[in-house]
Amino acid sequence: MEFNLYMGDIVESARNEMTKAGYEHLRTPEEVNEVLPKSGTTLVMINSTCGCAGGVARPAAASAIHYDKRPDQFVTVFAGQDREATEVARQYFKGYQPSSPSFALLKDGEILKMVERHEIEGHSPVDVVNKLQGMFDEYCEEV
Repeated sequence: MEFNLYMGDIVESARNEMTKAGYEHLRTPEEVNEVLPKSGTTLVMINSTCGCAGGVARPAAASAIHYDKRPDQFVTVFAGQDREATEVARQYFKGYQPSSPSFALLKDGEILKMVERHEIEGHSPVDVVNKLQGMFDEYCEEV
C-alpha cells in the first residue's frame, strides 16, 4: 500500500509537470486515435517514471516548445500508467521499437522522426532540446 501511494505521487507530479509545460494528456485509446491523425504536426512525449524522464526528458519537453518553429500540437502518453493509450500511440510510430521516455514527431498522423530513450538517457536536457528543435526546424512551420 505505501509503495502504491508513493508511486501515485510520482505519477501525479510527472503528469502535472507536462500539463504546466503545455502538453495535453492522452489517457485512452480513443483520445489517441482522435488526436494523432489530426492534420498538421504533433509532438508526442512518451512519459515514464524513470530518472531520465524526470531529469532529462520532461525538462527538455518543457523547454523545447519555446521556439520560433514548433508543432501544431503537443501531447503526451504515459508508459506504464495509461498502457492502452500508449500501446495505440506506439502503433503510429512505425519502424521504431517501444521506447520510454521518447518523443515522436508526426505529421497528419504519420511518423516523421523520433528521439528515442538511448538519445535521452545519459544526455543533458539541452542536448535533447537541440534534437527536438532540429526536428522542428526541419518539419514545422514558424509560429
